[in-house]
Amino acid sequence: MTRAVIHALYTSPGHNYFGHHEQPPGEHPILAHDSVELIAGKGIPGDRFFDWKDDYKGQLALIDAAVIDAIRIHAGNPTLDASVFRRNVVTSGIELNRLVGRVFRLGDVLLEGTQKCAPCYWMDQACGKAGTEKLMHNRGGLRCKILEGGTLRLGETDFVG
Repeated sequence: MTRAVIHALYTSPGHNYFGHHEQPPGEHPILAHDSVELIAGKGIPGDRFFDWKDDYKGQLALIDAAVIDAIRIHAGNPTLDASVFRRNVVTSGIELNRLVGRVFRLGDVLLEGTQKCAPCYWMDQACGKAGTEKLMHNRGGLRCKILEGGTLRLGETDFVG
C-alpha cells in the first residue's frame, strides 16, 4: 500500500466535447467537489457518464496532476484550471498507465483500469494552445470501471495496486 493524493474531484451534467464532432462545444458546467460518491457499475451520480451504458468502461476518469502542470507550462497559463481536462479525479502518486487491465483500490473504492484516455483535438481549444493534444499523447489519463463503490475525498488516501 502506498499513499496517493487526490487534488481535485469533478463532475459535469452534460457532454461539452464528447459527441460534438464538427459542432461547437457544449456549455455544461464543470462542478468541483470536496468528495464524491461512486456507485459500483454506474459512476458518480450527477455526472454525464452516470449509468450511461451497461458495463461502460469510462464510469470514472483519472488524470495525473503532473500532466496538468506540463500543459500549464506548454500553454503559458499557470492558472489553467484542471477542470478543462474533463476528468473526474486529479491524482498524484499513481502511475496511471500501468493500471490498464488491472484492479486497484483508491481509498475505499475498488476500480478496474480499462483503457488510457485518449486526448482529442478539443484539448487544443480547451487549453488555449495548439499542440496540447499531441503533448497529452499517452498521458491523457485512465478510464475505469467501478467494481466496489464508496467515497473519494480530496487529500491523501491509500492506494493499493
